[in-house]
Amino acid sequence: MSTNQDAASGEAETATSAGQPGLLRTKGFAALWLGQTISTIGNQLSGLAFPVFAVTMLGINEWQIGILNAANTASFLLVGLTAGALVDRMRKRRVMWVADFVRFGATLSIPLLYFTGVIQVWHLFIVAAINGLATVFFDVSYQSYIPILVPKEKIASANGALETTSQISGLSGPAIVGFLLTVIKAPFVLIVDAFSFLASVASLSVIRDREVPVAKHERQPLRKEIAEGIKFVWSNKIIRSISFTTATSNLFSTAIYTLLPIVILRTLNLSAAAFGLIESLSAIGGLLGAVSAAKLAKRIGEGQLVAVSAIITGVCTFAPAIAIGLGQLPAMVLLIVAQALTSFSVLTYNITQVSARQQLCPERLLGRMNASIRFFVWGVMPIGALLSGAVATAIGIAPVLWICAVGGLLAASFVTFNPLSRMRILGNAETTN
Repeated sequence: MSTNQDAASGEAETATSAGQPGLLRTKGFAALWLGQTISTIGNQLSGLAFPVFAVTMLGINEWQIGILNAANTASFLLVGLTAGALVDRMRKRRVMWVADFVRFGATLSIPLLYFTGVIQVWHLFIVAAINGLATVFFDVSYQSYIPILVPKEKIASANGALETTSQISGLSGPAIVGFLLTVIKAPFVLIVDAFSFLASVASLSVIRDREVPVAKHERQPLRKEIAEGIKFVWSNKIIRSISFTTATSNLFSTAIYTLLPIVILRTLNLSAAAFGLIESLSAIGGLLGAVSAAKLAKRIGEGQLVAVSAIITGVCTFAPAIAIGLGQLPAMVLLIVAQALTSFSVLTYNITQVSARQQLCPERLLGRMNASIRFFVWGVMPIGALLSGAVATAIGIAPVLWICAVGGLLAASFVTFNPLSRMRILGNAETTN
């Protein structure tokens, strides 16, 4: 489930209008919310402009796009565990602030290189790697920061509110970008994304929180602190099972979505505008998932919602493989429906499981817990990206898509055939071995 993350307990406020006013009065949350909303809009721009630029303007092939996607996520595998231990030693807001500055400079370098006429494919690889490294530190800090910024009973509401806003921005963003890419060049769009990181920097600068860094004399050796985070994740049966599902799903879905721009822009010969329309309409599902996750969890139980969401996500991974054999219009319709259902199920899954683990984990271990999970569930993503590019080059895109779809569906088994699927509340469970 590679879309980012969150949860709902039966007693927590929902992320509806009833819960948000209280959140907005929570000191610092409104600033965080505003900054991340602007940053998310920027990510919508680059999320479409970057692959369109790479495929249509630089003409990268299957193997190169695999390298590009791997570079973007490799840091979760290479430095993720260390990042978690370091984040637990530092003020998380400051880490996010520095990470956004780095992403601003790296993203801005692409249009600058283009306009000076020296852009090469390897430049994209380097920028993707730098952005990926900064994102590791930002994301680990971000997921560990919510329980520090808001009271425990508002964690689910805060996660849901942030995801709701994210999905609203996704409704029109990709469609607008798709249209813009038919009028102006992708590098101009990347400039806007670069400056959106500065909006996040500004919002973080005005927040004041209660976090105090761990005193130096209280720190243990880095290796021991990393091991403590891994041990917590492994010993908690709920978090462990969810991590297996998420990692397996991410492995196969990354392989599929690495090839998706080539499928849409070359195999189906659709335009950048059509690509953007598919992404925008799919965000409707994400919005519905974000606003309904807490209510669904309360109605059917958090464990069952996690299991059902994983199954729906797995079924939808078959859509790109099927679309290759269809005409342009039916292929577009299928991809839109499947992407919308995927967005819905990923959001209900992530909002539920992330909030549960934020409540299950002691505050002092939040960074290491999130980093350990990210190492596992995102560390497989560069592997999936590289394998998809290499295998597609050898045997073709269609067989890779079918193999990965089967694997994506089987990923749901870790939470479906598991006692957690019958649990109504995950965040209060005593689940250590």
